[in-house]
Amino acid sequence: MENSSQDDGGSPYPGDAAVTDSFELAGVPDSFARLWTPHRLAYIKGGQEQVSSEHNCPFCAAPGRSDEESLIVHRGKYAFVILNLFPYNAGHLLVCPYRHVPDYTDIDERETAEIASLTQTAMRVLRKVSNPSGFNLGMNQGVTGGAGIAAHLHQHIVPRWGGDGNFLPIIAQTKAITQTLGDVRQQVADAWPENGSGQDSED
Repeated sequence: MENSSQDDGGSPYPGDAAVTDSFELAGVPDSFARLWTPHRLAYIKGGQEQVSSEHNCPFCAAPGRSDEESLIVHRGKYAFVILNLFPYNAGHLLVCPYRHVPDYTDIDERETAEIASLTQTAMRVLRKVSNPSGFNLGMNQGVTGGAGIAAHLHQHIVPRWGGDGNFLPIIAQTKAITQTLGDVRQQVADAWPENGSGQDSED
């Protein structure tokens, strides 16, 4: 697809060619729903050296503090659910095993099953309290995979709404989060089913 920005003389935006790819202008809406978070790059690059073992790992330290202080939503037998301190969207949760292991292949069957169950419950609860229209789920494995803390495995649960990506993260490196982390934690924790499984929360 030919782009007029390749020719500064014919473009209403002089200098575009230096920062434009061969397809379209950066930031032009297309078929992809993106969460733009360029500010997280410093966290991703810097976070690895800060966590060298379980002794300085925030995911290992969190269960030793109160739920409110650590932003923990639910404690399971083998894993727990915690708010992301640097959320992509309001309600961005992480499911972490208690054990300090880096890779998905390092967890056993019981941990795998509970992480999966807690992820499902988290989705049900978030649907109940904030009615997202979709989710992003995933595990960033290793530094090159984009993990902010690669040393301790964690499953991301990011609620999504139509129009939740806009110009602010791109232009101002700012993400509009409409609730405080403490308020979100309380809301999600209060809606978490007492049995922990959440199997009946959608009924």
